[in-house]
Amino acid sequence: MGTSEIATLGGGCFWCLEAVYDEMQGVVSVESGYMGGNVPNPDYRTVCTGRSGHVEVVQVTFDPAVASYRDILEVFFATHDPTSLDRQGNDSGPQYRSVIFYHDDQQRATAAQLIAELDGELPRPIVTELRPATTFYIAEDYHQEYFRNNPQQPYCAFVVSPKVKKFREKFAARLRHS
Repeated sequence: MGTSEIATLGGGCFWCLEAVYDEMQGVVSVESGYMGGNVPNPDYRTVCTGRSGHVEVVQVTFDPAVASYRDILEVFFATHDPTSLDRQGNDSGPQYRSVIFYHDDQQRATAAQLIAELDGELPRPIVTELRPATTFYIAEDYHQEYFRNNPQQPYCAFVVSPKVKKFREKFAARLRHS
C-alpha cells in the first residue's frame, strides 16, 4: 500500500457511516468520533446535548490508489441525506449535521466541485457544510465497529442495515473483497 489519506465526514449517526465504509474497497480503517466543537475531549453524553458544537463523524483512512477522495465522497452523498439540516431520519440536532471536514485545499476543491455537480440533481438544495478539519476526538470504545458487533440491535436493524444494503447495491463494484 502506498501513502494513505484521511477523510473526515459527518452525516448522521456515525454507526451508519462506519458500517458503510467498513465494506468499501480501498478503505484501510474507519474510526467513529467527534469533530468541530468547542469542548475539549468531549464524550458521547456531552455531544448528544447538541450544545458542544461537535458533530458525530467518521475518520476514514483510505488508499487513494484504490479509492479516490471523490469516490469516498460519492459514497457519502449516496448513503445519507445531504439536503436535511441537522437531521438524518429520527436523529436530529446539530451533532447529526451533514459536514465534510477537509484536510487540505485539494479536498476542499474536490468536495465543492462534487456538491456543485449534485446540487441540481437532488429535489432540495444540499446543506452539507464544508469546514476545515479540527481536532478529531475518537469516540468511546463501544461506538467502534458498532454495527459489526451489534447487528441485531434495533437501531442497527432498522436504520444502519438499510444504508449498508443501499451501498452494496449502488456500489457493488467498490465492495471490499475479503
